[in-house]
Formats: sequence, C-alpha cells, structure tokens
Amino acid sequence: MTRKYVIRTFGCQMNVHDSERLAGLLEADGMVAADDVEDADLVLLNTCCIRENADNKLYGTLGHLVSVKARNPGMQIAVGGCLAQKDRDLIQARVPQVDAVFGTHNVGRAAELLREAAATGTAVMEILDEEDAFPSALPVHRELPYTAWVTIQIGCDNSCAFCIVPSVRGKEISRPFDEVVGEVQGLAGAGTVEVTLLGQNVNSYGRDLTHRRPLFAELLRAVGEVDGIRRVRFTSPHPKDLRPETIAAMAEAPAVCEHLHLPLQSGSDRTLAAMHRGYTAARYLERLAAARAAIDDLAVTTDIIVGFPGETDDDFERTLEVAAEAAYDSAYTFVYSPRPGTEAAEMVDRFVPAEVVAERFERLTVVVERSALARHQARIGRVEEVVVEGPSKKHPAVATGRTRQNKLVHFPVDGAIPAAGSFADVRVTGSAAHFLRGELVGLTARPRHKTRIPLAVV
Repeated sequence: MTRKYVIRTFGCQMNVHDSERLAGLLEADGMVAADDVEDADLVLLNTCCIRENADNKLYGTLGHLVSVKARNPGMQIAVGGCLAQKDRDLIQARVPQVDAVFGTHNVGRAAELLREAAATGTAVMEILDEEDAFPSALPVHRELPYTAWVTIQIGCDNSCAFCIVPSVRGKEISRPFDEVVGEVQGLAGAGTVEVTLLGQNVNSYGRDLTHRRPLFAELLRAVGEVDGIRRVRFTSPHPKDLRPETIAAMAEAPAVCEHLHLPLQSGSDRTLAAMHRGYTAARYLERLAAARAAIDDLAVTTDIIVGFPGETDDDFERTLEVAAEAAYDSAYTFVYSPRPGTEAAEMVDRFVPAEVVAERFERLTVVVERSALARHQARIGRVEEVVVEGPSKKHPAVATGRTRQNKLVHFPVDGAIPAAGSFADVRVTGSAAHFLRGELVGLTARPRHKTRIPLAVV
C-alpha cells in the first residue's frame, strides 16, 4: 500500500522552499500527499525559530499529533528545520513519540532517516553543525507550476543581535552561478513564468565564490534574460549591502520586478548600532532614495522591530519619523521576541515593558497603514498587469492576482476564473491598506518593457 505524507510548514520563504524539496524527496521515495493528518502515514513539521511563538506552535501541534498517533500507531512524526537545529534532542525528550529529528543542513537525508526509524523501530536524530559546500539540487514538488522559489544562497555572515539565523543556518554559502541559471532555464522550459531568488542576504551572493565582489547584480540580469521568465523577484536584501549595480540591474532588466523589500528594523541610530545592522537611518534613506530615483514605479516594503532591548521613547520616535519619510507600500512589524543564543536575549535588564511595546506597536501600525493606503489610492485608475493566482478565498466569483509590485488585486470575472499563472490587465477601481480592487480589462500574453532611468549614484 502506498504511504501518504503531510508536511506542515512554519516560518519564512526559505522554509516554504525546503518543504517543497522535502515533498519532492518523499515522493521520489514512493509516497503521495495526504489530504489530512488523520489519513497520513507520516506527518513532517518543518519548523522556524525566529520568534518565541514558533516554539509554542510546534509543541502545540505535536500535542495534537500525539493523540492522532495514539489512534494510528503506524504513523510517523518527523520534525525538521530551524527549531530542530536549535533544540536538537530536546524535541524527542519533550515528545518521545517523535520518530525523526533533522536539521537545516541535512534536508536531503529526511527520507533515509525515516526509513531507518521505521526499520529499527527506534527514534533517530541527526543534526549537522555546518555544510562545507552548497547542497546538491534536490527533487522539488511545487503546488504552483507557474511560480518557483530558487535558492541562491544559504546561511548568513551577519551578526544582528536579535537574529538566530546564523546559528541555525550556518555561514553564507553561495550556489554556483551557472547552476542557478540552469535551474531557472529548466523551470522556464517546464512553464514557470515567475521566479523568486532566495537567500538570507542576497546582496552578498557570490562574495565567497569570487573572494572579492558580490555577483548578485549579474545574477539578476542573467536570470532575467532566460527565455520564458517574465518576472524575477528576490528576498531578502540587507540595506548595508545594497549596491548601485544591483539598483541598475533592477532598473534595466525587464523581467526584474519593481518591488524592493528593504528591512529597516529601527529608525534610531542608537538602536541600529545595538542591533549591529551596519547602517544609520540617514544611510538607509539615501539608498532607498537612490533606488526610487532609478527604478520607475518602485514599491518598497520593510521589516520593523518594536521594543528591541533598551529602546527608549526617543528611539521609537525616530522609527516613526523614518517610517513616515520612507512612505512604505507595506511593512511587516514585529514585537521583539528574545531568542536564546542571541546577544539581545542576554539584555534582560533592558527589556521594554510589554504595555509600552503594545502602545508603540499600535502607533507604528497607524503610520505604516497611512502610507500604504495613500500609495494604493494613487494607483486608482491605472491598468495593472497581474498574474492570476486563482479565485478569492472569500468570493469564488472574484479572481485574485498580483502586480509586478507584488500588490494583491481582487477583481470580479464573468464565467470561469482565468487559469492560475495567466496574465491579465486589470484597471484599479478601489483600494485598501493591504490590497487593491479592480475590474478585468482583458487577458494578455505580452510582456511589459521597462523604461530605463539614469541611476542615482550611491
């Protein structure tokens, strides 16, 4: 009988792509996807450890799975990913029913470890501390054939005081240039029209290959030239490493989308220094201005942490000022969460009271949503090219798609919803802080061309 699996993913885009690779490995091993954990022979949890609630989610989910396994003793439970890398044997100590634990550096061994656990009847754990080279390409199972994640780099060489990623993902290792381009060519040949390049700090891609200069701008241009690829995105860049040649590539390569995610984290120079971010607020705004001057119709999103240890009222006011000046299209705002093993987690005597953080968070939300709504209102009347994602979750007769700026657009259609991955022209008729509303003008097969604008020197 064919065994069935379910994968549950927690965390960032890197984890989402790792789950696609895990699904590919399991299917190469003869398994098929199950609709529900009750029908599964294997439930694999791919974990995150960036925030404290990730731990709570994992152990809450494991508690439920233990009860499912009691009804289905043959079911296996596996835990992989960043939290597995961090907690190691703690997971099986807390939940002995877990059959296999593996970390971020041995995803390719998942199916083999599960076979070993089944054959021996004992739990297995394998955590590697580091990888010496970029891991070999693994089979991938993608839910959406028109879009794909492409990992160009693993690990991180930065030392942000709040971040545990270097501890669980290891040092930066870049994937060979030709291998990345080759994967994108293969994806395009299979019908993919949009790719997102993934790395913890994509701006420094290739520095370990050349031993001197990053290659990210060249990679953007090369991927953008692959026949059949109409949209190229990337995440995440680091502001200190955003270079003029990368801005130029974004401005000039037709396939590269007009969307830049540029994490601010704080607008206070004092807090940025404590975070070890490597830039000041003024330098951040200079690079943002250079990108906007060079790239026509650029949408900018960001990450901001509220309540970093030692953040004063004045520090937070600086963050509000920078957020207002930057006028973001959207922002991911987070309450600071201490992660054991990071420098900031040791600053216990400087933690900001929860009620103060909550009040600051609400004030920041007002500022961010004000600029987001204003930028969306400015698009009313424009015709946007969108990639159709499918029907709206709330209204089956309404289609959902994304613009090149990565803005979500809802638009009603007569008859069948256009196929996922098709392109449509949609006139924007209304807006909210987090999405646009529109009307279908028509389906289109033509690519858009980018106007070249002189690059502002950084």
